[in-house]
Amino acid sequence: MLDTPDAVMAGLRENDARPYGRTRTVTAEELVDAAEQFDDTGVRSMALLELMEAYEYDGERSKSPVVFARILRLWDTDPDGFGEWARHQVLWRFKWVADALKDTPDVPLAAIRRWHTELRDRYRAAGHDLQPYYAQRYHLAVQTGIDVQDAYELWAARPRSELSDCHACETRARARHFIAAGDDARALEVLAPVLDGRSGCEQEPHLSQATALLAQLRQGRPDDARSGHLSGYRYARGKAAMLNAVGLHIEFCALSGNEPRGLELLAENRDLFAVTGEPAGRLGFLTGAEVLLALLARAGHGELAVSGPAGTAWTVDSLLGHVRAEADALAARFDARNGTDAVGAERRARLAVEPLLAEPLALGVRAVAAPGLSAAPAVAPAPRRAAEPEPEDFTALVLRARELEVLGHPDADRLWKRVAERAGAADFVHPRSAELGGPERLRAELAEQRAHEALQRDAYAEGKAGLLAAAELFEQAGLAGAALMCRTRTLIADLDDGAGDEGAADERSADEDAAAGGSGGRRPDWAALDAALARAEELRAGGELTDDDYLIVLQTRAYAAHHDLAEALPEPADEVAERFEAVVGAYHRTAVELGSERRAATSRQYTADVAARKGLLAEAEAELREVLARLDAAELAWHTPRVLGLLGQVLLQGREPGQAVEVFHRALAEAVRWGDDSYPYAPTYMMLGHSCLQVGDLGGAVRALSEAAARYDRKGAEAVGEAAQVRLQLADVLRDTGRAADAVAVLESVLLDASAARLDVRMLAQTRLDLARGLSELEEHRDAAEEYLRLADLVAGWEDQQTHTMVACEATLALARADRWDAAEAALARAREAHGKAPQVDQLAATLRELARLTMREQGEEGLAAALALLAEADAVGDAAEQCGDEYNSWYLRGGSHYERARSLAVAGRHEEALAEAERAVPEYEAGGERAESPRAESVRLAALIEGSDLGRPEAAVARLTAAIARCEAAGLPEAAEVLVELRERFAGE
Repeated sequence: MLDTPDAVMAGLRENDARPYGRTRTVTAEELVDAAEQFDDTGVRSMALLELMEAYEYDGERSKSPVVFARILRLWDTDPDGFGEWARHQVLWRFKWVADALKDTPDVPLAAIRRWHTELRDRYRAAGHDLQPYYAQRYHLAVQTGIDVQDAYELWAARPRSELSDCHACETRARARHFIAAGDDARALEVLAPVLDGRSGCEQEPHLSQATALLAQLRQGRPDDARSGHLSGYRYARGKAAMLNAVGLHIEFCALSGNEPRGLELLAENRDLFAVTGEPAGRLGFLTGAEVLLALLARAGHGELAVSGPAGTAWTVDSLLGHVRAEADALAARFDARNGTDAVGAERRARLAVEPLLAEPLALGVRAVAAPGLSAAPAVAPAPRRAAEPEPEDFTALVLRARELEVLGHPDADRLWKRVAERAGAADFVHPRSAELGGPERLRAELAEQRAHEALQRDAYAEGKAGLLAAAELFEQAGLAGAALMCRTRTLIADLDDGAGDEGAADERSADEDAAAGGSGGRRPDWAALDAALARAEELRAGGELTDDDYLIVLQTRAYAAHHDLAEALPEPADEVAERFEAVVGAYHRTAVELGSERRAATSRQYTADVAARKGLLAEAEAELREVLARLDAAELAWHTPRVLGLLGQVLLQGREPGQAVEVFHRALAEAVRWGDDSYPYAPTYMMLGHSCLQVGDLGGAVRALSEAAARYDRKGAEAVGEAAQVRLQLADVLRDTGRAADAVAVLESVLLDASAARLDVRMLAQTRLDLARGLSELEEHRDAAEEYLRLADLVAGWEDQQTHTMVACEATLALARADRWDAAEAALARAREAHGKAPQVDQLAATLRELARLTMREQGEEGLAAALALLAEADAVGDAAEQCGDEYNSWYLRGGSHYERARSLAVAGRHEEALAEAERAVPEYEAGGERAESPRAESVRLAALIEGSDLGRPEAAVARLTAAIARCEAAGLPEAAEVLVELRERFAGE
């Protein structure tokens, strides 16, 4: 009941704790109505100020001037009724009104200028500097485009004052000035204190991160842009007051080659289309969306379904038309009001910007919108070489495709696709040519190419069926040798997740198998493989099998033998090892005899891979370097990427990460250079990331792992697990570099994806655990608690109940920090129960100690009994562990209990008892030896603080500290010693 002033004030305090949004705004309106029944200026002014703040941060800024008019009437009639904070807020919010008027096109320009005059006069009368007045004049000049530089200099040259906007917001405004002038470098230099966390406010650095995104791309700082997008968008997502920032993030996705991510942002912020109370922000949001939609439309995706305003099914084309019409009209209203075309010109400039990167910037997060778009880069990487020319003559085209296929040249696929296009034309007539052969042979070759394509995208059943169909067509064409080659390849097409691509019977080699994580799946049918070899020998003797098809049969057997041996290591049966040596040896000898360097190289890769798996790394490295030299000598450079990839793995395994980084970079560059779409980019980028980590290049690791995740995404549903695993590694790296918000954004993208349901349950649990811990680190305790509870439910039925105990303990603390004490108590009961089944002594005791600390922080002296009970329970956990013989750190548990008990007693004012507990902690920690010196020093610090400050015995505190300082210095703890020295100097001066 809001029937007293005190009740209204209590309601205002409660509402102030709510996040900005519709609930807070509606409640604020109700509180204003309730306050009006009292003739109490203090209550009424506070209610109106709360309502104005709710409008400001809920996308209804245009309503603020009306509320402020009521505040001013109260101020002018009863200024003494305003408290100190409210008096300051009245003057401060003159600026809010100025911004609201400027950003609403229906407000006449003359009215805005009158308000500026009012602001100036009020500030001057209150004895304040006029820097904020000149700031408002500058902001209006930016929108109108009139005398912008003069207005900037009048504002920027004046020193900041008490009523100036916060340092971070002013910094952002200065940076935007330089961006508009085309000076991105200076803008980013100006923004540095905000972007690196030295300056901030309620909405900073998040607004500055959005402002900096495109400037960072233009300045060649993609890592900074990635980080700014990940953490900045997390804050802006769904917030009406961040309309413009959301638009900037959508625009960034479009211009960085991340259109699928942009569509996902559009879907996540669909409700923002309904926010109309902040016209300038709405214009920014609509323009950012239009940049994305226009790019998609130009790329031919106009019929793609997208998210837009509720109530209508939208496509790219229809939403683009809707957004463009509204944004054009809104910009025109601003320009008509201002008497210039500055707003429309800025909008047109944004829409004219072309994508800023040659290749998509890997962001590390999973984007599930429009899977058709994410199947390939938005901008295809251009190979650094001239592509194979395409003969105009059809016969010459087919012959050249065949030649390139024998060489394993990556352009063979492109020429075969062109052959298929021309042969599929309605007016196609098969040329008469002995070299070309009849139409039956061409149909068989095209069927074989379709099978290749299916196997390359891991459609094993389709590829295997395609090879069998091609074999039948070759038989009909009288080419028994080619038919045998196709049938033989089907024998290994589905051995494991990698066996089916073209390389399985052509270019598939040991490095790809290792990159995929080893062998697995079905066993080779050696009876069928032996029969295929016998038939091949017959056909070859009769001149019906080409040398290359014969080598493919041999390579198929070599791959199967490698698969068997890799499965059997480290202790293979003699039969398996001997078969590998015989089969791969025969393949190598025959390739050399027939002059096929590429086939000989592949055979040696199998040998090198097995050597690496056996730990014979020097032997493997030497073999691979010799292969590279032979390929270079034979001018078969397009085969080097796979050899380099395997060499990089060997170097990484051999603890030569620096060399591995160089080799992986070369492998990837060569694969791109030759346009090799079948190259295993995803695992190579993943291993490059691991190599970068080992040499301490965390930025390189983030780039490589982000790219690996994006590449796995393009492989579709079958690579969901691999993509998630890479993102877990990426999140670890981001967290280690102090970018917890980036890490959380990456982990959220894994769990928000519908494919998360297909993840291995333990990987899913690890992702939730990492996310919950990340949210806790960001002090988003409520969300962290929700994740912990989901995780607790997930692991509750596991046989390993220690995990359940750990999760329940961490959930308890997250719930307490989120001020959900009843739920925390329930989680603690769950932790106790799980501990009874699978003890986690140290963690449960630590949880009880921290819960005691949180209890005292929340309840003060009134919480002492509860806190002491929790600490007694922690001691009891240790006692029970000793009786049961469970392992735990006794010194840490006992010392921690005494220390926390001392803190609790000190908060409750029982200082003598607190000092005694702190002193008891010291010998307990001494029992822990060197590793316990740091907590021992902290216990001494607490004891001295109680003794010197609370008990008024500074001399004794100084003596205590002097001895502890000497001990810390002897133990090599300079930072701890420094803390104690500062405290001693404080007491020595008293």
